[in-house]
Amino acid sequence: MPDIHPTAIVDPAANLADDVTIGPYCVIGDGVSLGAGVALLSHVVVAGRTTIGDGCRVFPFASLGHEPQDLKFKGEESELVIGAHNTIRESVTMNPGTEGGGLITRVGDNCLFMVGSHVAHDCQLGDNVIMANNATLAGHVVVEDHAIIGGLSAVHQFVRIGRHAMVGGMSGVEQDVIPFGSVTGDRAHLMGLNLVGLKRHGFERDDIHTLRNAYRLLFADEGTLGERVSDVEKVFGECPPVEVILSFMQTDSSRGLCQPKDGHAA
Repeated sequence: MPDIHPTAIVDPAANLADDVTIGPYCVIGDGVSLGAGVALLSHVVVAGRTTIGDGCRVFPFASLGHEPQDLKFKGEESELVIGAHNTIRESVTMNPGTEGGGLITRVGDNCLFMVGSHVAHDCQLGDNVIMANNATLAGHVVVEDHAIIGGLSAVHQFVRIGRHAMVGGMSGVEQDVIPFGSVTGDRAHLMGLNLVGLKRHGFERDDIHTLRNAYRLLFADEGTLGERVSDVEKVFGECPPVEVILSFMQTDSSRGLCQPKDGHAA
């Protein structure tokens, strides 16, 4: 039987696993589903059609599932789906999707959302993502597995952040960030590869060496970007991490690619 504090307000229609814990002054709406072992510590509000997966911990004053901050939203039925074993710290906000983005905002598993971070409507986040304090995603942003968004950073709508990428604190990201890339700046530019992240996640030394060579060729001065992508594919395309970058770069996007500030590869 769920452990519900007497001051919490839980709609009888909400779907709660038997071992859910709902702390003081939480408010849970009728379309909410809470998985096994979910713990809402106190003063958490969960609204709309929101699903929170097994083992998530949600800290005070988080607001999950209230209608999007999008003037085009007309009350359409949409969802916020949060995966398993996420930590959602104080004052985090997450909004459901809209008709213009597939009607769903999705968060993967094992993510950490630090104080005051924001996930806007129609965002799609992978697993093991970290958003530091007050990091902000605009609508329709894609963040792939193991990416880190530094504190006080802002990501423009429709931008894609590749897997294992690192966005430095206080960055303003207006263009796509390649997988394994590291960006920084108030209008962010590519600083190089996220070498620390690659080593921490156990990438082979040879693959890291190949990635560095591929990176230098991709962002060299000679030829067009399309020509350099083709050259990298021919020379380094059999290296799986390089293949991930090339696939990302060849996917259609409305935002263009974040590149080195001075046009030179690091």
